[in-house]
Amino acid sequence: MRISTSLFANSFLSQMNQLQSQQMQLQNQATTGLKVSLPEDDPATMDQALNLQTQAAANTQYQSNITQLQNTATTAATAMNSLQTVIEQAGEIATDAGGVNSSTQLATYATQVGNLIQEALQAANTQDTQGNYIFGGTINNQPPFVATTDSNGNVTAVTYQGNTDESQTPIGAGQTVSAQVPGANTTGSGPSGLLADSRSGANLFSDLISLQQDLTSGNTTAIASTDSPNLTTDENHMVSSIAENGVLQSTLESASTTATQLGTSITTQTSNLTSADLATTLTKLDQTQTAYQAALQSGEMIMNLSILNFLQ
Repeated sequence: MRISTSLFANSFLSQMNQLQSQQMQLQNQATTGLKVSLPEDDPATMDQALNLQTQAAANTQYQSNITQLQNTATTAATAMNSLQTVIEQAGEIATDAGGVNSSTQLATYATQVGNLIQEALQAANTQDTQGNYIFGGTINNQPPFVATTDSNGNVTAVTYQGNTDESQTPIGAGQTVSAQVPGANTTGSGPSGLLADSRSGANLFSDLISLQQDLTSGNTTAIASTDSPNLTTDENHMVSSIAENGVLQSTLESASTTATQLGTSITTQTSNLTSADLATTLTKLDQTQTAYQAALQSGEMIMNLSILNFLQ
């Protein structure tokens, strides 16, 4: 049975195209280090790789969120500690003032409390690294606390212009937290207000203002019976808020560790899935090139014989 020249030619070209395609694919693997770079290389593997890529993108966003939340939580902790120091100093003044009859000394204490109110205002209007006010709830583009002063520059009232909402930020699959702390909440529900909260009875600015006014008027009875206990309530509430911040930072640290480990795992899985074994790839490439050259030589010999037979 004789095979026609055209049939042989078609078969030969098909084989050569296949070998050439294999060479190109192996050369690409050797150059890029990837055994899969196009969907048609290995659809199933490419599908897995794309799923891992999606997971990696989500995990990268989680890590970014965690970093921002950690910055905010750390900033909040610093402000809270400053506020606790203010409360402690005001409490010491209230205690000392109970045994003082000198109007001059009481006036000095009143001035000191006025300075503490300014320090508390500064801490209460703290901004994070992004310029957001962190104690205004979800209203973070304006100072949450605004003071009203008299003709002498003394603060007579402090108004809260934030809200009691907290935005939740994802830090992992199915896990969200908030680093925002409402500065005040007198609604009786929802998140706790940092400086004023109707459930705990805390109302720092009001209590500091009352202390200053009682010092100015010499009302040591009110200082001992009202101002001092109120400041103790404020301090207990602030300590509780600092503890909650510590829990948040611990949660974020744990989430950061988990995200880092997941990122490493995804990278390893992707590498195992798509990376080409260089030694194996080069061996296959050499074998394919050898087969290609052998096919060329065989094809040339057969074609020459066919021509000779035709001439005879």
